[in-house]
Amino acid sequence: MNETYKKIIKIIIIICIIILIVDIIYFIYGKFILKSKQRYSDIINSFEIIDDGIISVGSSTKNGYEQAKLTKYTTNNKKQWEKMLNKKYNSSYFSIKQDNNYFIAVGNYEANKKENEDKVRSALIVKYDEDGKIIKEKRFQVLGNSKFTSVIVVPDGYIVAGQSIYENMTLGLSDKGGAFLIKYDKNLNEIWRSNYGGSKSAVYNDLIIVNDNIYAVGKDATNTGIISKYNMDGTRINTTNYSYTDSIGFTSIVNMNNMLYVVGAKKVDKNKSSYDTDSLIVKYDYNCEKVSEKIYRGKGIERFNKAIVNNNQIIVVGQTGIYNKKKSTNKENVFDYNSIFAIYNDNLDKLKLKNYKTGTNNYFTDIKENNNKFIVSIYGINKSYGIISNFIFYNNFK
Repeated sequence: MNETYKKIIKIIIIICIIILIVDIIYFIYGKFILKSKQRYSDIINSFEIIDDGIISVGSSTKNGYEQAKLTKYTTNNKKQWEKMLNKKYNSSYFSIKQDNNYFIAVGNYEANKKENEDKVRSALIVKYDEDGKIIKEKRFQVLGNSKFTSVIVVPDGYIVAGQSIYENMTLGLSDKGGAFLIKYDKNLNEIWRSNYGGSKSAVYNDLIIVNDNIYAVGKDATNTGIISKYNMDGTRINTTNYSYTDSIGFTSIVNMNNMLYVVGAKKVDKNKSSYDTDSLIVKYDYNCEKVSEKIYRGKGIERFNKAIVNNNQIIVVGQTGIYNKKKSTNKENVFDYNSIFAIYNDNLDKLKLKNYKTGTNNYFTDIKENNNKFIVSIYGINKSYGIISNFIFYNNFK
């Protein structure tokens, strides 16, 4: 073999060794380095203004699992402490209320293997002291997939809204499941419960007490929003259906000038796929009869998530999604999301509507008023870091 061939063989061997080393490095990086740098997720679903700051609930990723968390911030928006729910599997909190020196958080978590081999989610209500120590907790489960979505404090306890429904792959019907209202005493002992709607889809997302009646909103069958009226003993008086909403249904309810106002998203065409929606606000009387409605029509997916009343006006926050043709494929429609807030009067005349853009997908989740300023919780999706949440402070949305 002449010297030329020997050189060529040496070069080929060296190239193969380099390729092998690169492959090994890439394998190690993907197996260990990237795994240790999992995309972070920090979501604020709900918050309350307290005397010395803000208390919020949501979830964060930890060791590959979503974990419910309770977080306290100072008046200067500095994180003071954070308490993760010590459950082995996925969990999340959706609503928080203050009760004197206690905090009441509700959400759900995946049962461990001793409770359920399928790890379906159970609803959960947890009572914390002012330092974030768990005083008591109570699990709720009827049909399988369960969650508590909202909670209000009453003099003798707590009333929660939520659901317990069959898993999508579970066959069967049951009159024991669906959307739930449950009342607990201060020690989290159940006083009464009431369920309504389909055992595969019904849910109550929010509730309010007006004139010694409980009003709850959510959804029942596919794309059917609902508003229900109950007495304080948990007896349902009546329910009104609204067709057609998106798959989430009505998500927030407020009371103003002897009328109820409910927000969510309306399907543009019931025969189209569910992404074509407009932001929706509906006005009801105290008998759950619809008085009027108003939509905000953007360029794609629009939804109002939360409403509050301030100075005889309704303040709503949500998001709008614009179809991204370049990123979409035959299998997936991709949207770019930005947050929106709007102000309506009691006749549903739109007084103001603004978009909040950050260059990345973002969502407004909750809003509160404090000392003539609005505080809004937002989470944004960042390709490098994952999902990051924070608060935005507005002076009359200026």
